[in-house]
Amino acid sequence: MGTDVDVTDDRWLRGVRAALTAQFEEQTARLTQLTADTGDPGDVDTQAALVAATRRSLEQVTGALTRLAEGRYGVCEGCAAPMSRERLEVLPHARFCVPCQSRRGR
Repeated sequence: MGTDVDVTDDRWLRGVRAALTAQFEEQTARLTQLTADTGDPGDVDTQAALVAATRRSLEQVTGALTRLAEGRYGVCEGCAAPMSRERLEVLPHARFCVPCQSRRGR
């Protein structure tokens, strides 16, 4: 397994915060574009799916930013153990360590 997150590594956490903030801004802009009326009724189902996926992504990013602000970032919500840095680099909004996520079935 990889190195656990060092919650005192300010430089790394600033980088994570910057990346998550950029994702938040990108997803917010995407949501704004998707919710604009295209006038094409044939795109309604596709657009609705894209809006739902973008909202889910925004919720995940917002949750990660909240955990960062509260000092809970990198701590598994299932077992309270520190998550590996590698996991968070691949999935910065992860809420669960790999074993807990596997038990959850996703």
